[in-house]
Amino acid sequence: MADPNKLNKFSPQPHAIRYLSTFLGMLIGAMAAKVRIRGKHNLPKEGPFIIASNHFSYIDPPMIVYAMCKVINFIGASDQVIKWYYMWVPILYGFIPVNRKNVAPSTIKTASKALKNGEILCIYPEGHLGERVLRPARSGVVILSTLTNAPIVPVSIWGAETALSGLKKGLRPDIEIRIGKPFGPFELPREKEEKKRRIELIGKEIMHQIAASLPDDRHGVFFGDKRISDIRKKYDLPVPE
Repeated sequence: MADPNKLNKFSPQPHAIRYLSTFLGMLIGAMAAKVRIRGKHNLPKEGPFIIASNHFSYIDPPMIVYAMCKVINFIGASDQVIKWYYMWVPILYGFIPVNRKNVAPSTIKTASKALKNGEILCIYPEGHLGERVLRPARSGVVILSTLTNAPIVPVSIWGAETALSGLKKGLRPDIEIRIGKPFGPFELPREKEEKKRRIELIGKEIMHQIAASLPDDRHGVFFGDKRISDIRKKYDLPVPE
């Protein structure tokens, strides 16, 4: 298993290496699973923008690379333990480490620099991997969007969490990836309490946008929220099964 102290020393691999790794991700995705991608036309033609996605599986990052076919900067938790057989992903591609208990200024600086350079950033708003249902968003994605004036692209992915068990049985799992319409960035008020409330509201909107393209049983704490059905109606989104 990877020690969190070692993860904190990671950084994104050079652009050329990540570019070549994109083709490897596309090959793995095509061979290992039956991946269906919807809404790719919603992707901005160029950066900067932030991909905000749910995170149910360790193989979500290569699946997102497969779907986007673009070089991406991932933000990943460094205060976690990763099993050795998943370590090929961060070693090959690299990521911007963040300690969720004590976010270092260098994390914000590195992520902001990437966006200001017109690059693409991927953040998992919930902040950690674990359950297979949605949880509330943390503040990071909202803050980075407002600091860099970068729009947010909601992405929903499911099926990857059962991919390995399916492959062990000789089955190519079905993975669905849906890309929503960009929205934001937003302006934040200066007053502390109002700013906190605004960040929370935007965070909920991000999770609602993600939930709208996920099956209802994956909505977690947002289950039954009317805003999700409103988004589906607005964009004429099919209800996933």
